[in-house]
Amino acid sequence: MNTTGLFQVLALVGFPGLALLAARYFKPVAWVGPVVVCYAFGIILGNVPGLGLQERLSLSVSEAAVPLAIPLLLFTTNVPRWLRLARPTLLSFGLACLSAMVSAAVVGFALSDRSDEWWKMSGMLVGVYTGGTANMNAIGLALRVREETLILLNTADIVVGAIYLLILVTVAQRIALLFLPRFPNATGWDDNEAQEAQRGPGLTWSRMRGMALAFLLAALIVGVSVGGTILVFGSLEAPVVLLLITSLSLAASFVPTVRELPGSYEMGDYALLVFCVAVGTLADASRMQNTGLFVFVFCASVVVLAVALHFALAALFRIDADTALITSTATIFGPPFIGPVARALRNRELMVSGLTTGIMGYAVGTYLGLAVAWLLRP
Repeated sequence: MNTTGLFQVLALVGFPGLALLAARYFKPVAWVGPVVVCYAFGIILGNVPGLGLQERLSLSVSEAAVPLAIPLLLFTTNVPRWLRLARPTLLSFGLACLSAMVSAAVVGFALSDRSDEWWKMSGMLVGVYTGGTANMNAIGLALRVREETLILLNTADIVVGAIYLLILVTVAQRIALLFLPRFPNATGWDDNEAQEAQRGPGLTWSRMRGMALAFLLAALIVGVSVGGTILVFGSLEAPVVLLLITSLSLAASFVPTVRELPGSYEMGDYALLVFCVAVGTLADASRMQNTGLFVFVFCASVVVLAVALHFALAALFRIDADTALITSTATIFGPPFIGPVARALRNRELMVSGLTTGIMGYAVGTYLGLAVAWLLRP
């Protein structure tokens, strides 16, 4: 590997750590979020004239990050506890997933004449709006979507998501209360308690040991999934590999020792940030001018329709405003954004249900997205 390649790997793997550190000490970075910062850094890096980044290297890093992130994120899933959640939370989560699937299918059909990859885009958006970035990109890899589409869809998701997040933390609750019931006996929000929880435990020996074990187990699951697929099918079938990784990771989460491995979720989140930087470096502005607007309209239409349908169904089933908002956050943004939205709603009781449904979204997102894509396939 030459000097440029070494610099590229260090930038892809090392910058997410700097972004997380900046998010802890600088409020503007914390508000924007490490995902946006990492993606923006990648785009800037990829468009610096004369830097000579290797596209193949960025692709390799991005394709390795997603399969590793999935098990690390899913190890912490407590499926029995999730199944015991209050009925309104489970119902609202199910309605949010259904809304995303219907909306992606409707928008896909409506805009199918604009792109031959519309059905792949619909499946990817179901993945991200029921689960998260890991699901969307796992589906994209499984369906062999073009690089430009993958990059543009990630970019559009960030822009559209930022607008919706701003609404969620400002006026969403007041709007929702116009047609949804109020949350019963909200417990409020303790800023000191929230800050303590956000700091989390330090990097102790037992935590480092747990992180190493989580990483080794994740690598083992990826290896078994790849090897098993090649053994049975004679070639590397990406959809089968990713479904196997998801299924084996969920099975492992039923083992209490695995579920309680410290640092597993944080490592999975870090792998996603590495992916964001790597994909960002592939965003060549000159290649994206023609199709960028179409992808943005596609993504924005799915979000608007999904949110509208979810809240219409929530009104039909008399789900309270806060539960509808937190499950919308869990499906569209995932667990990292539950805290800020729960704080904006002044309701810390929503934290557990929001985090749990967000993690479960990671579990079901790949299945739902691939199912919709295959059903829509021309």
